[in-house]
Amino acid sequence: MQPELFHIPPPGALDAKGDQRPPDLRLVPGTLAQRSAPVPTTSDPLCEKTYARLAEMLTGHVGIRLPPSKRIMVEGRLRKRVRALGLPSIAEYCRFLFHDNNLDDEFVHLIDAVTTNKTDFFREPQHFEFLKREIVPSLLANRRPTGGHFLKVWSAAASAGAEAYSIAMQLNDLVNTIGSFRFAILGTDISTEVLTQARRAVYPEEMIQPIPPDMQMRYLMRPRSSNGRAEVRIVPELRRLCRFVRLNLMDTQYPFDRDVDVIFLRNVLIYFDKPTQESVIARLVSHLRPGGFLLLGHSESMIGTNLQLRQVAPAVFQHL
Repeated sequence: MQPELFHIPPPGALDAKGDQRPPDLRLVPGTLAQRSAPVPTTSDPLCEKTYARLAEMLTGHVGIRLPPSKRIMVEGRLRKRVRALGLPSIAEYCRFLFHDNNLDDEFVHLIDAVTTNKTDFFREPQHFEFLKREIVPSLLANRRPTGGHFLKVWSAAASAGAEAYSIAMQLNDLVNTIGSFRFAILGTDISTEVLTQARRAVYPEEMIQPIPPDMQMRYLMRPRSSNGRAEVRIVPELRRLCRFVRLNLMDTQYPFDRDVDVIFLRNVLIYFDKPTQESVIARLVSHLRPGGFLLLGHSESMIGTNLQLRQVAPAVFQHL
């Protein structure tokens, strides 16, 4: 039986769960809890042989290409994990992984450390305008009356949640304008760390500049006392419409609904090789309802021309 990932919970229901409103978050009043200071590490390099082993393992599991040119970047990111564990060096961390039988427990944290999680509100804004102007009206016009006006949107590489909440703001404004549908948003990502950030829905002030000022007034909360931290939080009304779940796009099956209306997968395919790109797109399309839409990044060309998709706008495709 598939989990109910696109339902709309009653107000406050998600906030009551530990995974949605962590106990260390107190916006009014208070601040986010401080983490303990990291343990200093030495500056030993990540050797080429060990890097090649890590890269092969990560590419096989999560599909991300890690050529030799990325070694210094990966080394820098691993140092953060070394400090978190209190280990003296990267060499000790690799020994911890491969010789002390800790790989299974550590692997999720390793993925968190090396994956790139670029995220912005209203990134590539043409997509959000097209969502409002073309996609939603098309979906509602073709929806059978017996099926109800309930739209399912999936942010398939949600990162820290900015894309999902941008979608929620756009759709909620549209609901307030035409008042004829409801919606729910599913956000997925491979990184548990960014999913935790998405559920918290707390963002630095400088990150919200792309959000139109009127939307900032409606959908953002500011703390009464920030103790020097310029932060905002997404309002509960939107948080309860967004759900975040861990998913590896390399999995052969996705345990989600197969009647999704809109899927966003933007600026992710560029990290995969072509066979992986085609496999991921094929699996995602299998979850789109006929007439549903797939949105890719503007820097990404269409993958898998044999799929039942037609291009309707730059980087926007409709399932036939």
